[in-house]
Amino acid sequence: MEIKFKTLFLHNFKSHRDLTVNFGEMTKITGENTKGKSSILEAIPWLFYSVDVLGSKSDPTPINYEYDHTLVKLHFVVDEKDVLLSRGIEKGKATYYINDVPSKAKEYEELVKSLFDKDLFLSLYNPSYYFTLKWNEQRELLLRYVSAPANKEVFAQLPKQQAEKLGELVKKHSLADLEKIHRDNKNKKDKAYIAAQSRTKTLIEQLQLLPQSPPNLKNIQDDYDRFLAEIKVIDSMLPKADENNGKIIKLESQIEHLKEQRDQIKEQIRELHNEPIDDRCRACGQTLQGEAKAAAEADKQRRVDQLIEEFNNIITKRKELEAHLTQIEHIDVSKQREEVRELEVRLDQLDEVISNHKSREQLQGQIDHAETDEAAILTSLNESIFIIDAIKAFAAKEAEMMADKVQALFTTLSLRLFKTNKTDGEIKPDFEIEMDGKPYRKLSLSESIRAGLELRDVLSQQSGIIAPCMVDNAESITQFKQPNGQLIVSRVVPRQELTIEMEEEVNEQN
Repeated sequence: MEIKFKTLFLHNFKSHRDLTVNFGEMTKITGENTKGKSSILEAIPWLFYSVDVLGSKSDPTPINYEYDHTLVKLHFVVDEKDVLLSRGIEKGKATYYINDVPSKAKEYEELVKSLFDKDLFLSLYNPSYYFTLKWNEQRELLLRYVSAPANKEVFAQLPKQQAEKLGELVKKHSLADLEKIHRDNKNKKDKAYIAAQSRTKTLIEQLQLLPQSPPNLKNIQDDYDRFLAEIKVIDSMLPKADENNGKIIKLESQIEHLKEQRDQIKEQIRELHNEPIDDRCRACGQTLQGEAKAAAEADKQRRVDQLIEEFNNIITKRKELEAHLTQIEHIDVSKQREEVRELEVRLDQLDEVISNHKSREQLQGQIDHAETDEAAILTSLNESIFIIDAIKAFAAKEAEMMADKVQALFTTLSLRLFKTNKTDGEIKPDFEIEMDGKPYRKLSLSESIRAGLELRDVLSQQSGIIAPCMVDNAESITQFKQPNGQLIVSRVVPRQELTIEMEEEVNEQN
């Protein structure tokens, strides 16, 4: 896109009551200081953006004479299409015109915005404007129009292993996303690996506390099984013996109880024999006679006979039980019980050995699993570290290639686009422009003008926009390369009134 200024009209703009400027390929504005040279240059950015040539808000109203209203009108061409814009101030309010048609502020601003980017246009128009931007804004504006090297180009400059790994991964994720993914994984796996190492160490320490398994473990297991089988055989015999011996104990207990009953009845019979017969009437106290006395003696005998019968029954029952007892033979299982106790002691000893071995096997399994987990975590951690390092290498190489690509656009200027962190080696965006080893802020006025002209030409070439360029204080520089587009030169000439000259051809040196 090419922008060309045709005619500028100023009415009550700063010191200019009415001024018309016709532009050629080169327009020279000369005159003594305070004659309004810079005001002419400032009129154009004020028309577009209400700012001066450095992007600051500007008040164009006159202060040294009475005026009715302020108006700036510019006729210019964009790719051979005529545009006429006007901005003014009338009774303290802004006025806007598009092709002499009154317009609203938003409509006016949208049109200007559609024509060209503000920072780019002001940088092309005033080479000094670019350096008023923040360093990151300067960097962004320059790189906006310089394409970064393709991934394949950068991969070709990386070690093969890194290039192949990243080449495969970028099929699914961007490098920025890959870095986020693997930094997150690295942080998680760092902690997980420490925890996994700790668990493995703890399990190994637990294993070391257990006694070693004997080499003849199979023989021990065989002995354990054999002892257990022997105990089962013996245990199968004991219930019958216990039942048999239980019967004997029960019979002996019953016989003993019957003997106790026998002795009690025997004592009762003796006491009854010795008991005197009460021969007095319980009602009147008289001595019993005849039948009454015989009845008392008969009652005593009856009770004696009853006890004797009970006594004989007990004797009979006891003899029956004793006869039954003689038919049952006591089974002695004390040896078997002792043998079981001995077998159980040996069984416990073997069980402890086998249990320790099983605990060792279980712990060893946990250790194997823990070591597998630990190795998997370490593999994942190392993979992420490798990918992060590969991305760092990519960023460094891309930065180097980008810097070379941008640097190749300049002839006298050198640029720094990146810096490396001393702590972690990470490549960070940076920006510094130098000429002959000096940063822009330390350049002389003439050097800064030349630097600005070279940089604005690079912006023009890369953006594809050719725009007019102004050089203020041109008396400070003896010669410079003709910039792309129209050139507007302002130069102080002592004791000369404001003079504007238009040329259609421009010499290389001015």
